Amino acid sequence: MEPPPGDAAVCARSVRQGRPRATSRAELERLGFELFAERGFDHTTVDDIAAAANIGRRTFFRYFASKNDLVWGDFEEQLARLDALLTAADPATPMMDALREAVVEFNRFDPAMVPWHRQRMALILGVPALQADSALRYASWRSLVTEFAARRLGRPAFDLLPRLIGSTVLAACVTAYEQWLEDEDADLGELLDLSVRQLTSGYRDLAVRG
Repeated sequence: MEPPPGDAAVCARSVRQGRPRATSRAELERLGFELFAERGFDHTTVDDIAAAANIGRRTFFRYFASKNDLVWGDFEEQLARLDALLTAADPATPMMDALREAVVEFNRFDPAMVPWHRQRMALILGVPALQADSALRYASWRSLVTEFAARRLGRPAFDLLPRLIGSTVLAACVTAYEQWLEDEDADLGELLDLSVRQLTSGYRDLAVRG
């Protein structure tokens, strides 16, 4: 028999009061990912995550604009990191080698964080509800690579070759991630390195001929 509404509310408050509040983005991400693993992304709501964190909806939205944003984490900070890696690349390093090195370093994680990152990328690449967000965020990532290639080639960013490089480097990275998710024994850095290397000789030839 279910308790009367008033009793249910008292019980819910008691549970919340007995649980420490989540006080950081990282804690909210951890709780969110635990719920996604248990219930599935589509069956987990913002209210579920807020309740698990012992906070209200309004507090959740101070950290993340949506459930989708929680999956991506601090994406703007990560974009800034990639931009810094590309900016710091040695001008004497060939363009595609510099891109490959930056991509591999950008995707280097502490071993303790790898299981969380694997879960994050499995959601990003596998949940249809996240695909629209993915397209927008991938466009920002691709734009950084395109602009870097344009600077190295001395061409405008809207030129075909820099845009082609941005798109195919992104595709190479996504392919490496898909392979990594399918093979738990694979090394992500090695897969990314190999994927971008496959593009290198072809683009060197294009740059010479173009």
